[in-house]
Amino acid sequence: MRADFLNTRVDPKAAHGKKALKIEPDSPQRFFNRELSWLAFNWRVLEEAENPRQPLLERVRFLSISASNLDEFYMVRVAGLRGLVRQGVKARSIDGRTPAEQLREIEADARALMAKQQELWSLLRKLLAKEGVEILRADKLTDADRAYLDKHFLNQVFPVLTPLAIDPAHPFPFIPNKGFALALQLKSTSGGDGLEALIPIPSQVDRYIALPVEGPIPVEIGPSGAPIERPPLRYCALETLIDLYLDRLFPGYTVSSKALFRILRDSDIEIEEEAEDLVAMFESALKRRRRGEVIRLKIAAGAPKKLARRLIRQLEVEDDEVIEVEGLIGVSDVSQIIDDRSRPDLCWPPYNPRMPERVRDFAGDVFDAIREKDMLLHHPYESFETVVRFLQQAAQDPDVVAIRQTLYRTSKESPIVAALCEAAEAGKSVTALVELKARFDEAANIRLAKILERAGVQVIYGFVELKTHAKMSTVVRKERGELVTYSHFGTGNYHPITAKIYTDLSLFTCDEALARDGTRLFNYIGSYSEPIEMERLAYSPVTLKRTIIEHLEREIENAKAGKPAEVWAKMNSLIEPEVIDALYRASQAGVQIDLVIRGICGLRPGVKDLSENIRVKSVVGRFLEHSRIACFANGAALPSRKAKVYISSADWMDRNLNRRVETLCPITNETVHAQILEQVMAANLLDEAQSWVLQPDGKFVRATPPDPDAAFNVHDFFMRKPSLSGRGERGAEDAPRLIPSYLQEDAPATAAE
Repeated sequence: MRADFLNTRVDPKAAHGKKALKIEPDSPQRFFNRELSWLAFNWRVLEEAENPRQPLLERVRFLSISASNLDEFYMVRVAGLRGLVRQGVKARSIDGRTPAEQLREIEADARALMAKQQELWSLLRKLLAKEGVEILRADKLTDADRAYLDKHFLNQVFPVLTPLAIDPAHPFPFIPNKGFALALQLKSTSGGDGLEALIPIPSQVDRYIALPVEGPIPVEIGPSGAPIERPPLRYCALETLIDLYLDRLFPGYTVSSKALFRILRDSDIEIEEEAEDLVAMFESALKRRRRGEVIRLKIAAGAPKKLARRLIRQLEVEDDEVIEVEGLIGVSDVSQIIDDRSRPDLCWPPYNPRMPERVRDFAGDVFDAIREKDMLLHHPYESFETVVRFLQQAAQDPDVVAIRQTLYRTSKESPIVAALCEAAEAGKSVTALVELKARFDEAANIRLAKILERAGVQVIYGFVELKTHAKMSTVVRKERGELVTYSHFGTGNYHPITAKIYTDLSLFTCDEALARDGTRLFNYIGSYSEPIEMERLAYSPVTLKRTIIEHLEREIENAKAGKPAEVWAKMNSLIEPEVIDALYRASQAGVQIDLVIRGICGLRPGVKDLSENIRVKSVVGRFLEHSRIACFANGAALPSRKAKVYISSADWMDRNLNRRVETLCPITNETVHAQILEQVMAANLLDEAQSWVLQPDGKFVRATPPDPDAAFNVHDFFMRKPSLSGRGERGAEDAPRLIPSYLQEDAPATAAE
């Protein structure tokens, strides 16, 4: 089966007229800029807010995600570039741009993106109003609304508001990262001096206040022709509420001018390599982050010039860091109006992940299920509860003697952390690697590390200079007088919440070689002692990149020998220059390469004599594509049993391959091998409903199937629980397109069991 991106293919002439783009193999032009590629991804997210095929409140969610993504991009990536410019750094990125040149292009694209967000929010507000979902202006509030808001203000808002005069006795207050505030110029009603003031808007209070409703309204016609009643959703913005009560906050004054504004601060953390106490260092660094310098000021358009200049001066921002907003400030907050319980008609249908049949067959005993044979879970279609149960069962099993676990990100009330604590309190040997350098989760991870330590868990923090991003867990159990190790290798975090919306893979195995390798890697993290040898597992920063490049070189040799030579790979980002150059060499040798890259892609596909055999697509839809997979043909046309198949915690980026501890886990079990290669990868390559195809000029073009209503949708396909063996379940009609005939007779009942 040849992977095909259907109607929309890479066209070398797409952006260059009749003449195909020509790039020399050693030219910086062979790379796309990392930052601009990320912005292109966020444009694709925003496009889903415009997509009428998405439910209306889900379009609001995409809009919110695009705004939240952009905030983080500025807080980390743009802040870093601004720092380089201020230091006078003129070194060029791999694509040949200086920091100043990158900033200019980023700013132009990001401002266009923000303008599009405002345009879409204006459209979505109109569409929402037709469906009975409204954010009301002050003049649209009824007397009943005012009575409700009066009570809400006094009880829920007023106690946390701190109006502040700005004068020599009241210096300009600290505004936290992503903080809102209302700046005011006030006039005395008694003829006295005027006043400048500020009202920081508390983040502890919801920005959108739900108003009580009097009754349902008909918003759609049911199958019988009768109207279906749905409750209206009515909201008042917090800034609107505060505006209503300014006379109570500043009695004796009237407002002569005002301006709502919001700031972003530099949120990157520098690691001190010689830190004696890593926890104390991070606690100190988090305080510094909170007070990082302002790198963006958004202010309402039309703000009085004097007031705006005062804010710019006090916040110490440059003019090019100021954005006047015509519309809504803080677009990311619109996610608060999404109510899938009250208005399921405007949201995706609810989806409940399946419990794997194998686990059900063994009455929920995860160890028995793994002992039978290797088991693959495909999240979120298969429940992450199995991973949680694996550790809970280990904690309660008297035959389990030891548990080792990596934790990069997890939920606030994590059942995994609770299970590790229970195991330690029961006297088992429990070791947890807690990564303090997980960006924006540093404070949460410090808290959970202290919880684990109090329970008796041996907590380690890995390397000062490397992040430990590997996703693995080992459980050592005493069985018939011998120790047996059960291992879990994953592509995503041990996070039960994100596991409901991220697509990831979990491999459970009793493979002895992988168990030994997992133990060696844990020992490496704990002792800094590099393993002398690994039997199967590749790991960064030592062998992972080398393993990928060696496989690409083998495909080149196969192509030159006239054998089938192909690569299928899936990841979040591809930017590491040595790997990209190896992919270019493979393309030039005739290797056929199909890549599914959700986000950043520095590789330029479809360029004659450079990458004409490489195709790149991105899937953006209901679930966030997060799994990392690499498949190498190994002398036989894909898909085949001969292929080398891996799952990984690592994207193909410089940071993952050179500055992190990551894993690349080979798949040797035949059933799991088929599930990944011929089901998960093949379905992603076949998707056309949610796919964008990267062109040689860096633009992503949405796939254009002949019949959009019948377009293959990878997320819908796996949610339908297809019977890939064709045994009567819905979705069986798709089986021949996904699984070759030699597997159809004994294929597993679902895509991940």
